[in-house]
Order: sequence, then structure tokens, then C-alpha cells
Amino acid sequence: MSLELSPNQRSVAAGRDGDGAAMAMRIVAEAGRLLAARYLIPIQSAHIDGALYHGDSGTLFAEKLVAGGARVSIRSTLNVGALDLTGCSRVLLEEPQRTMARRMMDAYRKLGCEPTWTCAPYQAGHRPQKGTDVAWGESNAVVFCNSVLGARTNRYGDFLDIACAISGLAPDVGLHRSENRHAKLVFDVSGLSRAFLQSEIAWPILGTLYGRETGSTVGVVLGIPQHPGEDRLKAFGAAAASSGAVGLFHIAGVTPEAPDLDAALGGQPPETTIHVTPDMVRDARAHLSTATKPDEVDAVAIGSPHLSAEEFKQLEHLIAGRKLRVPIHACTGRHTITGLQESGARKRLEECGVVIVADTCVVVTPILPNRAEGVLMTNSGKFAQYAPGNTGYGVLYGSLADCVESAVSGKPTVTGMAI
Repeated sequence: MSLELSPNQRSVAAGRDGDGAAMAMRIVAEAGRLLAARYLIPIQSAHIDGALYHGDSGTLFAEKLVAGGARVSIRSTLNVGALDLTGCSRVLLEEPQRTMARRMMDAYRKLGCEPTWTCAPYQAGHRPQKGTDVAWGESNAVVFCNSVLGARTNRYGDFLDIACAISGLAPDVGLHRSENRHAKLVFDVSGLSRAFLQSEIAWPILGTLYGRETGSTVGVVLGIPQHPGEDRLKAFGAAAASSGAVGLFHIAGVTPEAPDLDAALGGQPPETTIHVTPDMVRDARAHLSTATKPDEVDAVAIGSPHLSAEEFKQLEHLIAGRKLRVPIHACTGRHTITGLQESGARKRLEECGVVIVADTCVVVTPILPNRAEGVLMTNSGKFAQYAPGNTGYGVLYGSLADCVESAVSGKPTVTGMAI
């Protein structure tokens, strides 16, 4: 079965609307052929991950689209870049990489993308409706979009995402199709204590375990007693998408396509049921920490995905006006900074020693001090996955309260947990 393009799509691919639009259409069509799609379907919005500088080729690609007259045809927000354009934090990226990263960010703005520069566009007002087809990049944004919002997207990689945004089309495969969105396995957490499931620290750990156990298989979590709130679902999905290839999860009684277990499974019995035990949780937590017996904490980083306004309130409450011996790098979107400035929270936090990082994060661009064998404390399952390879720091994982107390004292503080 071969991909069928409409006469209009063939005309665009042949250059009717300019070289940039033609290149984008050809990229989407070729991706569709490789994925064995029969049709391209219209999409309502896009979130673009490809604006993060990884090398000159990405900058030159974006500039070629601009030179070809391309523009996005749908709402398109931008994921983090390699620079903090707000000036909140100092990025240590050197030349010529710094100039190329700036050129890349400028090119995506010229293509008509919104300069949101956040990995959590759903916190910045980009929230497509349930059942709508979109093309999102950035793993945590993809899994949140599918699972929590109920919109439909595959995990779109760099450059395919902007091609979809320009053409307004995506291949009709994968999680765009209803039959692929039903759960095949049950991830049963009913054997864990209610107190643990209601704690903040549980969600990155459970997400890490879920991703490790399920890979890319769609599953449904069973045993969550009440809606945990979006920040915890965000943490779960980000960790799951980092430790596995998760694009969609369901939580029975919580997420929009899972009013109950039967609905999540599409009326079919599960192929597998994973009964999560306290020992499995302890093991998952242990694997999030790669630093062995640290005596000091060299850096503290939170905000992957980007911190919400509510998470900043929790941070300020826990600091309680104390001075930090070790700065807390708090990554967030520029949309959140506006509220922090209006309330005075930004000034209060920075006076205590918090370094607010906007438009980017400490794991994708050099911001943290370059310290061989340094120890990074975090409450983010995603940071815990990526920080060792991307920053060289060993990781110590704990709760947000643990992160604050470690920053105040300069010594590692990790509390136990009742599972």
C-alpha cells in the first residue's frame, strides 16, 4: 500500500508555493512512505523541538527553509533553545557555537513560530483539544499532549516537526489512529501505600519504572485513588518518556481516554499485568542516583519539565527566606517569569540564591559550573536520566524538600519514603 498524495499536495511538493514549502512537503511525504502511511492528515498545531542547537547543520536547514519563503501554516510553539534570551541566567556556550545557536533561534521565529522557548507549552496556553491531531516534538510534551490532554500526536523528531508545521500535515499512522491508542498492559500500583502515591516524590520514580517496564507499549496505570494534579502527571510522563519510549499512557479514572479500566483497554483483556511492588519502587529510586556516597552537593537543578507557577510557590515556601549555600537552578518558561515578577517572587527567590533559567535548561546547554565528578541534586526524573551524560555530574535524586535542604546546607539530604 503506497502513500497517496492529493493533487494539491503534489502541486506544493513540485514547487507551487515556493522552494521552502516544497521541501517541507517532500519531507513529510517521504516520512509517510517510510512509515507505511496511506494518507497525510491535516493537523491543528505543532510544537517544534528542532530549534535547539546541536550543530551547524540544524541552523543551515532552518535558514534554507527561510530562504525558500517557508512559513508555518498552523500554530507552532517552540521548545527550548540553547540560549537564555531573557538574560535571567548566564549561558557558557562559546563562539562560534553561540552565534550559530542564535541564528537558529532567529530562523525559527522567521518561519512564524511562537517564541515560547519552553518544553512545557501546555503551561503556556498551548493546549489542543481532545481528539485533535497535532505534530509535537519534545518527549515530555508529546506524552502530556497524548495522555493528559487527549490530543493525538506521534513523537516527532527534529526537522520533521517543522516540516509538518509548514505543510499542516502529518502521516496517518501510530497514535493518530484510534486503534493504536488502547492500552495493551496494566501497570498496577494498588499494592503501594496511599501516602506514597499522594507524595510528590512518587511520580518521577513511578514514571521511570513505567518507562523501563513498558518501552513504547501503551499501558494503563491502575490503583491511583484520585487525580494527582497536572504537575505530578507532567513529572510521571517526562520520566516515562526518558527511561522508555512512551508516547501515551492512561491512568484509570484520571486521564481523558480512561474513564475506567475497560475503556482504556478498548474492551479487550490486557496482554500483560505488571504488579508494582515496594521493592521495585526502591530499585527504581536507587537507579536515579548515580553519585556514590557524596559528601557535598555541587549544584542543585530543578525544572525538567519547566517549573509551573504552583511549583515556584512550593519552592519559595520551602526556602522560607533562607540563604542558599549552593544555588538552585530553577528552569522555567518566560511565560511563568511574568507572574513571578509581578508578585515579587522572582526578586525574593533570587535574593535567597535561586538562579532562574528561562528559554532553555541546564542539561541541554552549558550553564552549570564545569566540575569534574561534581554532584547534582535534582527532583526531576528526566534530569536524573540525562544529566550524567550531558553535564558530567553525578546525580543525587530526592524530593523538592530534599533539594532545598541540600542547597541550604551544601550537604546531601535525602529523606526516606514509606512505600
